Amino acid sequence: MTEKIEKLWSKNAAEGCAAMKVLERESAGSDAVYRYMGQFLDKLGSDNSYFRTRALTLIAANAKWDKYNIIDENIDTILAHITDDKPITSRQFIRLLPGLAEDKPELREDILYALEHADTLRYPSSMRPLVDKDIREALLKIYGI
Repeated sequence: MTEKIEKLWSKNAAEGCAAMKVLERESAGSDAVYRYMGQFLDKLGSDNSYFRTRALTLIAANAKWDKYNIIDENIDTILAHITDDKPITSRQFIRLLPGLAEDKPELREDILYALEHADTLRYPSSMRPLVDKDIREALLKIYGI
């Protein structure tokens, strides 16, 4: 597992993405990846948007295993990435939020509020409509849960 986690933070995008997918699959069936939650949270502050995206993906993938409420305690930091500096990171994270709301129903209202109040004006006009569309779709899915 340690080797997979190390590869997750590789500067080689293909290697890091491959490791993320393996860890995401592992997270679907067991809590083996959950013990690295602290590391995922630390990477949310990275200058590397790929690292932030991978961390957000694995945080969401491990929400169902969050017996220590690590996500709850860090929800504001996590949800700040709805309007990440990089719109592609934002878009990928927004798509994960319906699953997070389903796995952590006690955070549903926080997630809805963050989505409804997201300021997408920070993004270029070419990206803003895409982020806004992702937000609308996530809201519809969460309201449907």
